[in-house]
Amino acid sequence: MIRGNRSIHVFVVIATLSALLVLTRSNAQQQAVPAADGSDKPYVVEWVYKVKWGHADDYWRLFKKYQIAILNREKELGYVTSYTVYRPGLHTGEDTRWEFTVLITYKNQAAPGHAREIAKQLFPDQDAMKRDENKRWELVEAHWDLPIRAIDPNGDGEE
Repeated sequence: MIRGNRSIHVFVVIATLSALLVLTRSNAQQQAVPAADGSDKPYVVEWVYKVKWGHADDYWRLFKKYQIAILNREKELGYVTSYTVYRPGLHTGEDTRWEFTVLITYKNQAAPGHAREIAKQLFPDQDAMKRDENKRWELVEAHWDLPIRAIDPNGDGEE
């Protein structure tokens, strides 16, 4: 059982890193000349959600209503260059279980700072949004945001 969980965890890590590599190469090709201070380097973040058992559909409905709409608008405005939502294809043990992973590539490290203002524009009824978002968070057992940086696999482990 532990070996199976480890294999699935390794698969998830490899899949995430593979997607990151593709996104990083794509973004690197799109950039003309990066700023010397690195402020125009792509900023990659992974959002991971473990939802209470049996509530994935309710969670997804609320996540899609608000968070996907915001990400789509951020993409239209150029703050997000790409994002991908993942769901596991198989099940794992309870200790490693997750329902949704979102891998987001922002234009740069400052780009995520626009989400709140975009949310206010898209959803003028902020009280309703807050109620729904509170409900969504009630369905979450665990969550983490993980900034990810690409490294040269043939280098010294630095960017």
